[in-house]
Amino acid sequence: MVSSSTTGTPFPKWQIAIALGTTGAIGLGYWYLKNTKNSRKTKITDVNGKSITTSASNVTTDENLTPLKRAQLHKTDGNNSFVAGKYDEAISHYNKAIETCPKEKKIDLATFYQNRAAAYEQLKKWSAVKEDSTRALELNPTYIKALYRRAKACEATNDLVQALEDITEVCILEKFNNQTTLYMADRVLRQLGAKHAKEAMKSRKPIMPSKHFIKVYFSTFTEDPVLKYLKDDGKLKDGTHGFARAIAAMKKQSYDDIISACTEEIDSSESEAQFKLESQLLRGTFYLLVGRHQDALTDLQAIIDNKEAEVKLRVNALIKMAALNMQLENSNQSMVNFEEAFKLDASNCDLFHHRAQVNLLLGNLTAARDDFQKAVDINPNYAVAHAQKCYAEYRQAVGNMDVEKLQSVMLDFEKLTKKFPDCCECYALYAQALTDQQKYEDADQFFQRTIEADPDNPTVYVQRAVLQLQWNSDMDKSIQLIHKALEIDEKCEYAYEALGTIEIQRGNLSKAIELFEKALVLAKNETEMTHLFSLKDAAVAQQKISEKLGLEHSAFVLNS
Repeated sequence: MVSSSTTGTPFPKWQIAIALGTTGAIGLGYWYLKNTKNSRKTKITDVNGKSITTSASNVTTDENLTPLKRAQLHKTDGNNSFVAGKYDEAISHYNKAIETCPKEKKIDLATFYQNRAAAYEQLKKWSAVKEDSTRALELNPTYIKALYRRAKACEATNDLVQALEDITEVCILEKFNNQTTLYMADRVLRQLGAKHAKEAMKSRKPIMPSKHFIKVYFSTFTEDPVLKYLKDDGKLKDGTHGFARAIAAMKKQSYDDIISACTEEIDSSESEAQFKLESQLLRGTFYLLVGRHQDALTDLQAIIDNKEAEVKLRVNALIKMAALNMQLENSNQSMVNFEEAFKLDASNCDLFHHRAQVNLLLGNLTAARDDFQKAVDINPNYAVAHAQKCYAEYRQAVGNMDVEKLQSVMLDFEKLTKKFPDCCECYALYAQALTDQQKYEDADQFFQRTIEADPDNPTVYVQRAVLQLQWNSDMDKSIQLIHKALEIDEKCEYAYEALGTIEIQRGNLSKAIELFEKALVLAKNETEMTHLFSLKDAAVAQQKISEKLGLEHSAFVLNS
């Protein structure tokens, strides 16, 4: 935030500086003192170069003044009115400055238009702000104040594409050294990304996630009532009905066949459909995974409302409904779903584990840690919950700057990797914590151990690639690791995102945009789309402005 001026005026210092065309405290002090005097004296020179002193109210009638000098004095009157908060009066003076100024004096004329735009901004007349800023830029194409002002007006009127282009150009011209404009660029990117994501979701085509993603998803459930049939399918020996075929498809990882098989079971007559509810739960789960949110809601709600359904079925449906509400950015309803589930079964390990994950996403670290603790109390051998509990404690210690607790958590992580040597989650989260602390060599070793524990996990290859960039800026090795991830899983959204970011750093903006588009096709929800659109929109704006300014490229990666 910018502090207010101590001169007693209602405007921040930077606003006065922009309006007056002055820089530094001396200029501000001069104009403020000048404005408090009843008779405003201005020292000027006549057409022959002779110095004269006269009042600003009379000097404009002096026949010895050049048109430019008259225009500058009108601007001075406008500036004084602006500082006094008389914006309509300031606009009138700037009008006269514009009318009087010779057309060939482009830089001066641009300043007058920009000052008038500043007055219009105070009146929130955004169309006029954009129009005058544009005129100023036609006269002075790299006029930073005019670009910044037009960006603000465009943001205020939801013209976010133009706002992003303008603020990107400001960032490039300022060599990314101004935090105020960087923050604005990030803010506009988030807004534009959210707008594009909302529009894209309307026409999004459902897509089945990768086999590895689905495997990891189901591994987070220890009490899923459908998964028991993967181990004990004695009741499904004939294999002819829909649910039996769905379970067979699960075993073979033929996930594209599951929804249709479940639908066959659900649509069968009551006497034939022995596993109708199980089929509805499994179909609802896959609707959730592919992003068919309304269909998922319908199936899950049917199970939740069925009072005769087994408790474990209803609890599992409520957990997945909570996940669905998180994807729809309705965290309050997600928590309501969890509360409903706890009323049915307060001893379900999956309930605590999944609510902990939601709390972790929401930044409720204490609640997340407590829920993870309850999950491991119920199931002491649940390695993933142990690892995530450690990670929640790690984030809490970092946030509280608790050095003693941080050291303790890191020791706990190391103990977990020995207690659960086959759990890649333990290695991966420990490696992330080590990376945060810039212990890159140790982090790399644990990422390598993660790969050894789960060689088909594409995400770990990408995480290790990102580490290489942070550690020694090794782009070649990073790219090699990311391509390995894509060989394992061509649907790895994270790999396309990371590769696109690297291409931005290398100046290959067109390639980066192409990679972000590939990631967008694989995005599973609106939140992921918002993030990816922000990256793509930043690259598109940077490419356009770099071409406009005749630059090869300028690294412009914000925390979107």
